[in-house]
Amino acid sequence: MSTIESGARVVDVRSVPPAVRHQAIFRIFGDLEPGQGFDIVNDYDPAPLHRQFVSLYGDGFDWDYLRRGPDIWHVRITRG
Repeated sequence: MSTIESGARVVDVRSVPPAVRHQAIFRIFGDLEPGQGFDIVNDYDPAPLHRQFVSLYGDGFDWDYLRRGPDIWHVRITRG
């Protein structure tokens, strides 16, 4: 993990085993206060993760694509 200029925490999930990626991301999200966020970096579009967020949190989060492939996908997730 690292920090970028915005100060957001960056979680590069490309090296995290797929079986535990979502669990790790939801654990980080659960520790956030409203208005706080973090970034994820992945090697494919994390659309399935977005669908899980919608299912679990409705409109209680923001999802912003900072980069959309083709090799790197960078998303900022903020707790509402």
